[in-house]
Amino acid sequence: MSAQAAAPSSPWHRGEVAIQAHVGIAGRMAELGPRVIRDYLNEQHRAFFPLLPFAVVGSVDGDGRPWATLREGAPGFLHAPDPFHLRVEMPRELDDPAEAGLQDGEGVALLGIELATRRRNRLNGRIERTGPDGFAIRVEQSFGNCPQYIRSRHATRPDGPRGTRPPPVLSDRLDPAARALVAAAETFFVASDVEDADGRRQIDVSHRGGPAGFVRVGADGRLTIPDYSGNRFFNTLGNLLANPRAGLVFPDFATGDLLQMSGRTEVVLDPAEDERIDGAERLWRFAPERIVFRARALRLRFAVADAA
Repeated sequence: MSAQAAAPSSPWHRGEVAIQAHVGIAGRMAELGPRVIRDYLNEQHRAFFPLLPFAVVGSVDGDGRPWATLREGAPGFLHAPDPFHLRVEMPRELDDPAEAGLQDGEGVALLGIELATRRRNRLNGRIERTGPDGFAIRVEQSFGNCPQYIRSRHATRPDGPRGTRPPPVLSDRLDPAARALVAAAETFFVASDVEDADGRRQIDVSHRGGPAGFVRVGADGRLTIPDYSGNRFFNTLGNLLANPRAGLVFPDFATGDLLQMSGRTEVVLDPAEDERIDGAERLWRFAPERIVFRARALRLRFAVADAA
């Protein structure tokens, strides 16, 4: 690269920069961002994804609603034919609300997470689809995450061969069973999106974890979610500040059930004293508008590693 070559452009959008500035680290993150967020998969990531039996996927449907989901396959169903693409070998699942956004040319996000080792790597990009049995992601952003707040779990015997599953249960409010699942959760995943400078949708999907009960369920059905100290990228909160929509998925690792919801959010950067949650620096609220419960959506089962 010549001395006159342009410096790497910033990977941060306006929402991320606003929160970085709020906490006084915008300058440092402007320098760090181009070094840690790549537009390709490095060798470590290319070796990591084929090890995984499931991935978390984020998409946005035709109505602009983000959805997060878990999709599974035999190890190798994720593989990188070259540094600029991740191939995802999976059939259509029409009962999954996230499927509507998995169309050729659309933005998509993917999180690879290995629960036993707590490793996780994220990427987002564009779908290149040539048929119904999978697609490639043209990588736009790729980066690793630290293992904080991930509860270590080991895989147990998968459920039997996939047969007929109950149809999805659709709702616009949390019923008692859904409330109980959220209140007991130690893990969920969140999809969010924002339009980039070129008017294209950039999607992110990320992990959230904490002790059982870390997500509070209000009497009105709204969720209050703590934001603990992390990598200071503020990908999720930055998206929500710029576009207050999100999609959440709460997996039940013992049954394979998935509780998916899409709705509106509110970011609270400076909670009042009576709103604060122990250990959290900020919080955000989520009001579900569309809820989909899919019983036995996954064959995989996981148990808490230290409970064996």
